[in-house]
Amino acid sequence: MFSGIVEELGEVKNISQRGNIARITIKACKVLDDARIGDSIAVNGACLTVVEKGAENLVFEAMPETLNATDLGCLRTCEKVNLERSLMIGERLSGHFVTGHVDCIGLIRKKTRVSNNLGFEIAVKPEFMKFILPKGSVSVDGISLTIMKRQSNTFWVYIIPHTLKNTTLGFKGPSDKVNIEFDILAKKAAAI
Repeated sequence: MFSGIVEELGEVKNISQRGNIARITIKACKVLDDARIGDSIAVNGACLTVVEKGAENLVFEAMPETLNATDLGCLRTCEKVNLERSLMIGERLSGHFVTGHVDCIGLIRKKTRVSNNLGFEIAVKPEFMKFILPKGSVSVDGISLTIMKRQSNTFWVYIIPHTLKNTTLGFKGPSDKVNIEFDILAKKAAAI
């Protein structure tokens, strides 16, 4: 379980295949500090398991299902990724509950300046719009954000300068893919 508060930007150092498993090596600093083999770390919002730890890098493995269901299948060497360690019981929860199980891939349609902030219009398949509640929470590439408005198959989130500077959204624009995880409470409410 995660909070959607990105701890650092990691950098993809290598992607290799071992059979049908992708091995993703990511340079990290803060999350590397106390990481252990077997720990769960959110990489762009997708929960991955640490399988190796080096002096500057963490290695994760991802199955084809994970690569197809997330934007991790599009990663390239030198690309930045959002990293967050799993929550510790007793710690403050600054974002919202994020499981690390990506629901779908969204597509950024627009990136528009709104005062000192940036607005992103993100498209998802129509069947997912029932989980989009204005003023509700959504995880975009592992970032806990508030939904500002919804349209037929798109929703808008606004990003403050701090979030823009400290997450991958500063590098993203129209036509880029992002991992979307809808708020677990919105999903439960829609199931009733």
